[in-house]
Amino acid sequence: MTTAEPTNVFDLDPESFRDWSVERDLPAFLGDQVLRWVYQRGVADPEAMTDLSRRARAVVAESLRFGDAVTLADRTASDGTRKLLLGWPEHADSNAAVVAASESGDPGSSGTTPLPVLPSEPEKQTECVMIPTEDRRTACISSQVGCPVGCRFCASGLGGLEGNLTRGRIVEQAWRLGRLPGVDRISNIVFMGMGEPLANARAVTAAIRTLNAPWGLGISARRITVSTVGLPAAIRRFAEFDVPVTLALSLHAPNDELRREIIPWAEYSTVPELLDACRAYFDSCGREITLEYILLGGLNDRPEHARELAAHAKTLRCNINLIRYNEVAGLPFRRPGSDDVHRFQKELRRRGVNAHIRASRGRDIAAACGQLRHERRAGTH
Repeated sequence: MTTAEPTNVFDLDPESFRDWSVERDLPAFLGDQVLRWVYQRGVADPEAMTDLSRRARAVVAESLRFGDAVTLADRTASDGTRKLLLGWPEHADSNAAVVAASESGDPGSSGTTPLPVLPSEPEKQTECVMIPTEDRRTACISSQVGCPVGCRFCASGLGGLEGNLTRGRIVEQAWRLGRLPGVDRISNIVFMGMGEPLANARAVTAAIRTLNAPWGLGISARRITVSTVGLPAAIRRFAEFDVPVTLALSLHAPNDELRREIIPWAEYSTVPELLDACRAYFDSCGREITLEYILLGGLNDRPEHARELAAHAKTLRCNINLIRYNEVAGLPFRRPGSDDVHRFQKELRRRGVNAHIRASRGRDIAAACGQLRHERRAGTH
């Protein structure tokens, strides 16, 4: 028995794989074998899975697909950050020409693999980033195509929401980044790419199970972060999830008036309501909350903003990540000066708040969320 459309292996877990195998009169343990090849050995070719029977390899090759993404662009920054622009075909087997084109370039080390915009390339595109440090390999992955939130300063939502990614397509991003030369193994996951993760919570939580599971990528829950602009009800629902990942709230402003200027979804909740939901999340799993704060030059980076932010931070167990804005062509926001950034951090620390300045990574390859897709669509890549 076969299906008309092959199943994406990244959508399967041991239980669903067992059902899949039994339906095809294959051993119930086949899924354990295939998943071990895929996640522990990084092998996506059924013919290379030598402990499968000849018939099992044939059925697996016919009835499973080992990923959907077409690599449309691949950039490597001077600091080692690697960014992929992925296209998601409507039908996994209909873009052979694009696959061939995307695999023909040599990423090199100079920064950019120029690839032509082909008429047949998938319209649905997302980005993922591998960020290396001395002791970590962090995968920054997307949960949606585009974004429904529409933050005024962000490139991800410029075209609105174009769709949700499935469990398998979320997992595939991390798997692909882990297979890049020199990466060896992804150690951390951050849902800080395109999309609002809690607006696609079912697929995101399912993907987290694969990322966390011993049979999957085996990444500790403590090393997985979900970033949300946040609706209080969505955060409270997420607090019931049984894998205790880190929650990061994209606050970006210390008061409702300013927040509503830059984040349209801020119309639906207040800062105190969001912080109260974050306290509920902390109470459910004991994980300290991260408050993310993008500093926009001259807009939300003044000492009075830091004092307001500190007052909020003192009401819950949290740390603050300060993020220098990366400019997006066509948007009116600017990157803050270094003196202003350090003054803001000093103001927070003077009030007993744990605040860090996140290192800017990959600025020379448009590594900020949505930038590469935006540049490609605008014809400036």
